[in-house]
Amino acid sequence: MVNLTPGLHSSRRKSRKTHFGAPSSVRRINMSAPLSKELREKHNVRSLPIRKDDEVQIVRGTHKGREGKVAAVYRLKYIIHVERLTREKVNGQSIPAAVQPSKVIITKIKEDKDRTSLLERIKVGRDHAAKKKEKAEKS
Repeated sequence: MVNLTPGLHSSRRKSRKTHFGAPSSVRRINMSAPLSKELREKHNVRSLPIRKDDEVQIVRGTHKGREGKVAAVYRLKYIIHVERLTREKVNGQSIPAAVQPSKVIITKIKEDKDRTSLLERIKVGRDHAAKKKEKAEKS
């Protein structure tokens, strides 16, 4: 099979190397989570890179249905920690439970100027693409 996308490898070995050897800036994008239906309608965006203080709902795994605020984004391990979500170690010690960002949905976005500008840039791009498509259909 021929891979037509430059930068992506069909080789398992090379794909794993790029995934686990990715810099923090790329890991941020890889650690995106889908938005809830309400946020998706409001912002016209499907997913966003997850960050601390976003509110999430877990939709897969043993903690399915639990909600909470993101306490930490652990880019090195590709996981997030959610407040009040812990697991017991064998010796009885309680530690934060690891959750993959793809297994949660963002229910409330922590908005600051950077996040607002990101959403605005995406919206402008989508509007431009829609106008272009509309123009092409008319002619």
